[in-house]
Amino acid sequence: MDKPPPSISSSRWSNVSSKEVTFADLASKRIRHGSAGADSEMLSMSQKEIKDEDARLIYINDPDRTNDTSFDFTGNSIKTAKYSVFTFLPRNLFEQFHRVAYVYFLVIAVLNQLPQLAVFGRGASIMPLAFVLLVSAIKDAYEDFRRHRSDRVENNRLALVFEDGEFRDKQWKYIRVGEVIKVVSNQTLPCDMVLLATSDPTGVVYVQTTNLDGESNLKTRYAKQETLQKATDLETFDGFIKCEKPNRNIYGFQANMEIDGRRLSLGPSNIILRGCELKNTEWALGVVVYAGSETKAMLNNSGAPSKRSRLETRMNLEIILLSLFLIALCTTAAATAAVWLRRHRDDLDTILFYRRKDYSVRPEGKNHNYYGWGWEIFFTFFMAVIVYQIMIPISLYISMELVRIGQAYFMTRDDLMYDESSKSSFQCRALNINEDLGQIKYLFSDKTGTLTDNKMEFQCACIGGVDYSDREPAESEQAGYSVEVDGIILKPKMRVRVDPSLLNLTRNGKATEEAKRANEFFLSLAACNTIVPIVTNTSDPNVKLVDYQGESPDEQALVYAAAAYGFLLIERTSGHIVINVRGEMQRYNVLGLHEFDSDRKRMSVILGCPDMSVKLFVKGADSSMFSVMDEVSYGDVIEATKKQLHAYSSDGLRTLVVGMRKLNDSEFEQWRSSFEAASTALIGRAGLLRKVAGNIETNLRIVGATAIEDKLQRGVPEAIESLRIAGIKVWVLTGDKQETAISIGFSSRLLTRNMRQIVINSNSLDSCRRSLEEANDSIASDDDESVALIIDGTSLIYVLDNDLEDVLFQVACKSSAVLCCRVAPFQKAGIVALVKNRTSDMTLAIGDGANDVSMIQMADVGVGISGQEGRQAVMASDFAMGQFRFLVPLLLVHGHWNYQRMGYMILYNFYRNAVFVLILFWYVLFTCYTLTTAITEWSSVLYSVVYTSFPTIVIGILDKNLGRRILLRHPQLYGVGQRAEGYSTTLFWYMMFDTVWQSAVIFFIPLFAYWGSTIDTSSLGDLWTIAAVVVVNLHLAMDVIRWNWIAHAAIWGSIVAACICVIVIDVIPTLPGYWAIFQVAKTWMFWFCLLAIVVTALLPRFAIKFLVEYYRPSDVRIAREVEKLGTYRESQTMVTEMNQIQDPPRR
Repeated sequence: MDKPPPSISSSRWSNVSSKEVTFADLASKRIRHGSAGADSEMLSMSQKEIKDEDARLIYINDPDRTNDTSFDFTGNSIKTAKYSVFTFLPRNLFEQFHRVAYVYFLVIAVLNQLPQLAVFGRGASIMPLAFVLLVSAIKDAYEDFRRHRSDRVENNRLALVFEDGEFRDKQWKYIRVGEVIKVVSNQTLPCDMVLLATSDPTGVVYVQTTNLDGESNLKTRYAKQETLQKATDLETFDGFIKCEKPNRNIYGFQANMEIDGRRLSLGPSNIILRGCELKNTEWALGVVVYAGSETKAMLNNSGAPSKRSRLETRMNLEIILLSLFLIALCTTAAATAAVWLRRHRDDLDTILFYRRKDYSVRPEGKNHNYYGWGWEIFFTFFMAVIVYQIMIPISLYISMELVRIGQAYFMTRDDLMYDESSKSSFQCRALNINEDLGQIKYLFSDKTGTLTDNKMEFQCACIGGVDYSDREPAESEQAGYSVEVDGIILKPKMRVRVDPSLLNLTRNGKATEEAKRANEFFLSLAACNTIVPIVTNTSDPNVKLVDYQGESPDEQALVYAAAAYGFLLIERTSGHIVINVRGEMQRYNVLGLHEFDSDRKRMSVILGCPDMSVKLFVKGADSSMFSVMDEVSYGDVIEATKKQLHAYSSDGLRTLVVGMRKLNDSEFEQWRSSFEAASTALIGRAGLLRKVAGNIETNLRIVGATAIEDKLQRGVPEAIESLRIAGIKVWVLTGDKQETAISIGFSSRLLTRNMRQIVINSNSLDSCRRSLEEANDSIASDDDESVALIIDGTSLIYVLDNDLEDVLFQVACKSSAVLCCRVAPFQKAGIVALVKNRTSDMTLAIGDGANDVSMIQMADVGVGISGQEGRQAVMASDFAMGQFRFLVPLLLVHGHWNYQRMGYMILYNFYRNAVFVLILFWYVLFTCYTLTTAITEWSSVLYSVVYTSFPTIVIGILDKNLGRRILLRHPQLYGVGQRAEGYSTTLFWYMMFDTVWQSAVIFFIPLFAYWGSTIDTSSLGDLWTIAAVVVVNLHLAMDVIRWNWIAHAAIWGSIVAACICVIVIDVIPTLPGYWAIFQVAKTWMFWFCLLAIVVTALLPRFAIKFLVEYYRPSDVRIAREVEKLGTYRESQTMVTEMNQIQDPPRR
């Protein structure tokens, strides 16, 4: 942020009316002064005077001296890669073992290496963990390889650096702090640099910050006037910069430059950050202040926020239950072994299968691997832990990751979530919370740019208390306004419908009082802004378009409106603007500019006019403007304007108020001296500049008011209605006026005519408390009434972080809709936190601007809209999309599918592993409670990794319990996730009882069938292995809804793969059970047992499933039958039987 230099005085603009502006001189330039820049600096880490110990000292064009100081400057080489060749293995393993389950399996593998506890082969016990670690390591290595490759390309790019009296190419990685670099048009900046000079004589440079914050609009930065001339001779340039230490704030910068004994203040507008691109400027010179990892872009390179899904968090409870169950099994095995050892203690020396004594050593025998009764019990317990280790499914974690990747792939490729207007697809930025999309209960939405298009259109104006809202097309409007300059016709790029009477007034009003007010009104719209006019070519070489670019869509709409009425902004430089007023070029010197900030809620510009007068133009929100108006002199006009503003707001229009006044010489000189003092202050600069602005922005004459329409996005009303039917509470949080917000609420169907509105506008804590308590009592007295709560930001000041939060939450929960008006960004996050801290229900926040970032990050799920306000919201979000209406397929379709799939997959993983563990447990009961196993160690290892894992992943990605069409047609089906019907403790215990039955059937049928036979244990083990694989895969097949060739291949292929693996294991002579499968499979009893196991194990489940779905069908089951019959119309049967989603019970 710069200030008008002292040279801007009467001598600077005394001849403003005499300068002739030609088209050849046209350029798009602007200046940024005052409060907004200073306000940005408040975000900076340096709020105190920059002292030597708290700052960096950079000697301009003297990198050797700069880097020889005590400050530790980094080079410009960047490193986004996490690993090196030497650190990859230890660091990657360290990161992976942050998962407690991995530590658990590591302990198991280590225990199995001890001779006393060895149950499996040492290699076999390590294989499952090694496989999971290897897959994750390969994925991490590939990602890091890509980062290394990207770093190499970035570091080897070339830049022009001033060395030995000339600019030479130098690789980015060798650039040092203190060097002067030259950047040419369309080049990317290699580091953070303070501007010294530009190709523009006024020092202005235009940059695009797309790579930094995603915004495509051009922004202006500029060099100090004092450095422009000295930069022509860099070898004699003597000066230094004292700046703050590196920090992440891309919108703030605080520093001082000392040159020729004079100290200059530097702000955010004097620095260009790494990653920005130079636009519409031939070249720019700057000195490097931050390089490499210390640049603001690199300090902000932290990626998407990390969150854990609610389902994964709840899964931890079931893992604890399984761990307790595992401990119970191990304890049972150890206790029964203890009893058996005690009963047979006298026979242990001679029992053939135990043989405690080894008589081959000496006649009296020697204990062979026997350590006493107590130690044997201890060893038995830990051997049981090793044998039953797969009770905790190690493959579940990697399966969940793969399923989420697959789900994200199909979400990003969904045509229903592709935005044609912006050519943007759905983005899944956080892979670990896909299933949370199916459990949302509270939705917090911004309004502007989220529910609306944020494409502002000027609708009407109130000038001098007179309304001009007749927008019938006029003949003059058909061709649009244009002006000829040096034989070139200039036209505004966007046309605006005009009011015929107002247009005639500006054209033919001559010197009437109404015409003067109209001229002042449109002059203020054209001048009081930060818009950059860009002249672009057309197919006709004699016609050029003026494109207004700016950070605010409101300002763009107002400048286009001024152009439509004959006030065409053509040029903006650091010291003046040029406006074509009805064919006459008029130049105005910009003597000062206080940009908009959230405290003042207004902006102002001081212009030196062609008639030698100095005028102050101010525009802002009505809440801040009317307090600085001269109500004594203009009370009638103010009252008339207020009435019109109320009417505009009731129509859903966004409003601004415009005021102005003339400044005499003493007022201007007093302002200028105060402004210069505040601009160079090192302590409290932001507050001082805000105070200067407040002192000058007083006793204004009201000029008029504007009304801008921000139309709803397509499909918003239908989307909100569907979400409400789905049982999702929709809260809209907006900074707009209450009347505007209410109007948008009705048009978006958030509010309905049969809702009773409870409006809370309080100016004190007691008043707010009284209003909330009365509202709570009134709602409780009428449970059937539909209520909408409307509360403003002032009231929220007294509610948040106070004991009124609970009362507000109670009222809001009883309301059908909540609308918060005039809320600040921090209040949005506070409202989300208020709900999160008082309910276990899932929350989702959606927004499109930087003011929504805190809200998005506070919610359980954050969604960013790729809108007109940049991409800050997208960069902070978990998911990103182009339109609000895409929430419907995202939540009702993909959210429902993801939740159902993931919930079933987790339960199925618990089930299939528990079946196998219980088979091993039953075997212990018939082998004298020893931990020997009939199933080979390799089958035990491969069971959860190979035999049964692939079908789980495929079904978790592809299966659909309902089709898209019926899910969209009946939003009530979304309640399945809200009521946790897809994953719950009840389902877990039901699954465990089924597991006990199936494992018992698999074990005992072969046991009794072969009782008394000569079959060996290895043959029985192979039968149990194949039976378990067949049963668990058929169990999965019973639950598959959508069959396709991939599902068939996965399920039946896994059974075939398991059989092949068993055969391969049994043909290896060095492994136990050589040729066992061939011996048992050639008998009819093997196939009979297999058939009997499948029928007996699955019959109870099939019967219970039939009875439940026939006599007590769920919503999903009813909808599936309707879908199966091909009937998608509303049927009376379905409406009657389906659970209706009602508002929560009154509290």
